[in-house]
Amino acid sequence: MSEPAGPPVPGLAKLWTHDPVTAGRYRLVGRLGAGGQGVVYLGEDDAGERVAVKMVNVDLSDPRARSQFVKEIAAARRVAPFCTAQVLFAEVDGEQPYVVSEFIEGPTLHRHVRENGPLAGNALHRLAVGTVTALAAIHSAGVVHCDLKPDNVVLGRDGPRVIDFGIARALGVTETASSRVMGTTAYMAPERFRNDAVGPPCDVFAWAATIAFAAGGRPPFGNDSLFAVMHRVLHDPPELPPLPPVLDELIRECLAKDPADRPDAERVLVRLLRQDASVTAPLRRESLLEAGNETAGAPTPNHPLPPIPPTTPQPRPTPSTPAPPPTPTTPFRAGPTQPAHPPVTTQPAHPPVTTQPAHPPVTTQPAHPPVVTQPAHPPVVTRPAHPPVAEPGVGARPDGASRRLRREALDAWGISTALFLGAAGAAAGYVASSAIGPAAAVGAVAFVVVYLVRLLVATALGGRSDHG
Repeated sequence: MSEPAGPPVPGLAKLWTHDPVTAGRYRLVGRLGAGGQGVVYLGEDDAGERVAVKMVNVDLSDPRARSQFVKEIAAARRVAPFCTAQVLFAEVDGEQPYVVSEFIEGPTLHRHVRENGPLAGNALHRLAVGTVTALAAIHSAGVVHCDLKPDNVVLGRDGPRVIDFGIARALGVTETASSRVMGTTAYMAPERFRNDAVGPPCDVFAWAATIAFAAGGRPPFGNDSLFAVMHRVLHDPPELPPLPPVLDELIRECLAKDPADRPDAERVLVRLLRQDASVTAPLRRESLLEAGNETAGAPTPNHPLPPIPPTTPQPRPTPSTPAPPPTPTTPFRAGPTQPAHPPVTTQPAHPPVTTQPAHPPVTTQPAHPPVVTQPAHPPVVTRPAHPPVAEPGVGARPDGASRRLRREALDAWGISTALFLGAAGAAAGYVASSAIGPAAAVGAVAFVVVYLVRLLVATALGGRSDHG
């Protein structure tokens, strides 16, 4: 193995016997890692510039596979450089395809947690912000990572960086395979196991599982057998370590079984940056990504979080607001703040609605006719509102008399009394004339007269009792 020209790289392994020693204009000086997609090498050019070279395990002899690979890598190269390792170029014409990307010096998240324990506090917050900032940048370029996990997060000197984005999709690795690393299975979304469409929600799920690992040292659905992990991902709730309330809520939402229930990466970033989670207006993506990049790249874990400028102007109180008008017990004074008695002039057609019957400015201030916009009706403006309110009995008297009349007309005692007196009149007529016809007539007349007289008297007395 050729020695690196720059400073030593922790974790760099020697080249194996059959490993290539060059890749284009780069010489390969050691192994950075290996996985199901291929082997990653540290490369250097003649000037000592370092890159990461990934020799991918893919057969590009099929024109369709080659076209898809080139398309996905081209999209990955358009990703904005926020918390990501940029893809520089790809070689597809040789026997061994490879992808060259920016080299980020630092341990992977998986190695850091294994050697130093879980993250907490500001360090965990910056990790969450940095990784979701990278996802937002990746998704805005139309790329899906498809293999986000702790091994693909590098803790660089300027903050966490996400690597290897887009390569899994370029290789067509979108479904579960027993040959894949078991650790990856623990970060795959449920739809991956159902062979559903792969999209940004898969990355959001993997992001939440990665942050849960960083905070607790284990994936939220375990890391044992392949099928046990698959079952938990599909059916069981996650087992999360203690997290700050905001982060705990976000992680649980992002681990939802249904991809439609997960927020997108930009929304997660907005909430982590302590902005209003209910904002629905479009945000300036560039400013949002810059804020996430700045927060994630703070120099020390305990460094205070940088202030995040608001995305929309915030309303401020106006101390110069005029004082409210005086209470009804204080008489109105014509002045700059009350030039025309707004309650009287703006609602002339609705005096009952105007709640100012106690304000006599129109009647007690006849010296200000210019103020009143309806001088022809000074008594009408304030007085018509009173009759229906102050004297409700006037409008209700006909209805009350009718009700009493109907009530007395059907009164059982009144009818009984009239019948009794009518019968007495009939008996008296029969005794006087000894004829049934005149007796019946006398009885009927007596009944009608008694009934009507009693009805009128009862109604009149009831009306006076109502007023009394």
